[in-house]
Amino acid sequence: MNKLQLSETPHWITIAHLPKWRTEQKNRLIVKIFHERESNFEEFFSLTQSEWIRDFGLTKKETYSLEKAKEEIPNNSFYAEDLISQGFEVIPINSKEFSNTLKKNLKVKHTPPVIYAKGNKQLLLENSIAIVGSRKASKTSLDFTDSIAKKASKEYKVVVSGFAKGVDRQALDSALKYNGQSIIVLPQGITTFKSGFKKYYKEIVEGNLLVLSTFHPRAKWSVGLAMARNPIIYGLANEIYVAESSQKGGTWEGVQDGLKKGRTIYVRYPNPKEKNANLLLIQKGAVGVDFKGDKVINGSYSAPEPVIEKLKEPATTPIKKEVELDNNSLFDLLKENAFSSKEIIKKLQLDWSSRKMTSYLKKLENIEVLKSKPLKFQLKNNSIKTLF
Repeated sequence: MNKLQLSETPHWITIAHLPKWRTEQKNRLIVKIFHERESNFEEFFSLTQSEWIRDFGLTKKETYSLEKAKEEIPNNSFYAEDLISQGFEVIPINSKEFSNTLKKNLKVKHTPPVIYAKGNKQLLLENSIAIVGSRKASKTSLDFTDSIAKKASKEYKVVVSGFAKGVDRQALDSALKYNGQSIIVLPQGITTFKSGFKKYYKEIVEGNLLVLSTFHPRAKWSVGLAMARNPIIYGLANEIYVAESSQKGGTWEGVQDGLKKGRTIYVRYPNPKEKNANLLLIQKGAVGVDFKGDKVINGSYSAPEPVIEKLKEPATTPIKKEVELDNNSLFDLLKENAFSSKEIIKKLQLDWSSRKMTSYLKKLENIEVLKSKPLKFQLKNNSIKTLF
């Protein structure tokens, strides 16, 4: 962080926690200041309210809240110095140290303007996976978590953990056990994690752990913050694995949101007697996987079936097995051009009907529908290239 960036840390803290401002609202102001106007926070806050309205297109209501927030900058200056003296870092969204994966997944609408962190910041830039699931997970789910974390560690992938009981904690412990690396995403302010820093001091010093929070450093744990933390876990990960989910709660909501955004999510294929919502999530579009993380074929684990010689039967029309749609392949295709449902099915070699494909595409938030005959679909360009 250079001197200008360091001097602007109080401003970043001020903007990040503007009361009653949506995340997208904050991010679009950041883009206007740093990219459209090629300015900085010190210059911005030296302007008058009328100049904010004229030069930045802000409303009177927005300028009033900014003027009030401006009064907090001196206090935030002392607070920033205190944070830095304790070894914490404030990573703004325009920093090269900020996670590109997070910006890519959450985009301008949901990417936090600031990350508070302690530990190895390089982990934000590495290939990563999240293993999520119930706080009261079964032994089977915890064993699955251990297996996926072990595989990730061998492949030098960082394991993202929400540090909740159950699957989250198992993911963290297993990653560290197998000499891997991990990121803890806190559901609270980073300065309130004192016991955790003591417990994981060795791992932090050795560079195997990063602890981060997107909330105000003094914020205490709450159910609301725990729910708000979940999208950050998903957003930081290149791959998402679900060990166990019920039909409600953070894991369920997170997977639903991820599928809606068109992300590929891997869910442990459950045994027939299990009472969870894993199979339902797979039916909704998640990819079923076994303990190795390999795709489950036809509702069974990847163990090879015995070869049985079949008697010749009268010729019949074979029943087509539905081919699974890989969202990554779909998005890569739609980056190139706009295609109709029929064209997409043909190019991806799927055995879907056009009606099913059209219905599926319309549910994806990052797919744009072009009103033509027939309807065509393309990937939305809803990101701000200069920052997101």
